[in-house]
Amino acid sequence: MRITLKIATSLDGRIGTSTGESQWITGPEARLQGHRLRAQHDAVLVGVETVLADDPRLTVRLPDGETGAEPLRVVLDSKLRTPPFARLARPGTLILTTRAVIAVGEAEVLRVAGDTTNRPAIQAVLDTLNSRGVSSLMIEGGGRVAACFIAAGVVDAIEWFRAPILLGGDGRPGVAALSLARLAHAPRYRRLAAEPLGDDLWERYERD
Repeated sequence: MRITLKIATSLDGRIGTSTGESQWITGPEARLQGHRLRAQHDAVLVGVETVLADDPRLTVRLPDGETGAEPLRVVLDSKLRTPPFARLARPGTLILTTRAVIAVGEAEVLRVAGDTTNRPAIQAVLDTLNSRGVSSLMIEGGGRVAACFIAAGVVDAIEWFRAPILLGGDGRPGVAALSLARLAHAPRYRRLAAEPLGDDLWERYERD
């Protein structure tokens, strides 16, 4: 499975203010490209914090004349906090939890093995998606989910949209703590391209 991290941040790598406001950091051109990327993947994945903060749809919304398939929508939700009225609580969404399964709207809920913190274990998540024929996955948030997949060494590519604003150290990080003691242990990527999209910059990276 090819795994891509798609991230939209400020210049200093923040995905939201200290209060969690995040819509919209990037402009319409970057958001449109995000929809095009979404249409190129079999599944898109977010954590429950993104659901609670943004109530996303994770659908493909393209201009007239452009078409794209709708990916499977996946939510990592160890404690099943996704509200039944959330826009993702509908058919076409798979919620992965480590708790006993209960109904969440019309979404499918599945229990998977947990890691040492009782969050869905990355390998268990990937095994589940593999069993459903998912060959390409795009991670769309949030910072803790991004950090877990990066730390697991499974992120093959990064699509980074950077807006020309600064949110400061109290803003919410695009990638949460990796607990690195040495630079030599840092995951490394090589930049393939960088191009402007409106006022924003779209950077593309592959794992080194």
